This record gives sequence, structure tokens and C-alpha cells, in this order.
Amino acid sequence: VQLDESGGGLAQSGGSLRLSCVASGASRFNIKAMGWYRQAPGKERELVATITTSGTTTYSDAGKGRFTISRDNAQSTVYLQMNSLKPEDTAVYYCNALVDVTTIEAQKYLEVWGQGTLVTVSS
Repeated sequence: VQLDESGGGLAQSGGSLRLSCVASGASRFNIKAMGWYRQAPGKERELVATITTSGTTTYSDAGKGRFTISRDNAQSTVYLQMNSLKPEDTAVYYCNALVDVTTIEAQKYLEVWGQGTLVTVSS
């Protein structure tokens, strides 16, 4: 299973960016929750937002109010619309997916990470 992120780049404070993440190598029916995390320089990776197959969303304080996560199950794609960007949003943003790899022998889930896409917000 592979996750490919895109949409990062340079934005001005107050601007917007839209991140995309496409999952490949697994049936779309096996891709369960998807989400976005970020890691700023010198800081630990933190949750931004998650979304389930049914569309239930959760946001951390980092993503609440300005960011919107959405998902296209048919395309195994998750998006993160980021508005009113601030310099403190500067980070590498990582896509995350929970994939059901259950076999006859056991129920099992695999957590997959993308390579990350850099978002830089200038003041």
C-alpha cells in the first residue's frame, strides 16, 4: 500500500492550500480511516484531522476551524483544505491510512504513512 501526497508548497499568511493524498495498492474497501498529521521543525508529529469511511471527522486543535478534511472513497483519496494559513502551520504534512489486511487466520490492520509534503507559510 502506498500513499502519495501532493499540494504542498509556499503560501502567504492568510492564504489557502489544498493537500491531496491518493492511496494505491489496496482495495478501496479495505482502506478504513484516513488522516493528516504534521511535523514542524524541532517538534513531534501531531494529528491534524482524520476521517472514516462513513465521513465522520475529528480535528485536533491544530486543525479545528480553519482546516477541512474530506474524502473520495471511490478514488481512495483524502483531502485537506487549509484556509487562513498562519506561519505556525509551517510543517511537513503526512497522510495516514488504516488498511484492513485481515486474513482467515487473524484480524489485522496496517497503518501506512506517506512521504510527506512540505507546507511553508510566510508572514
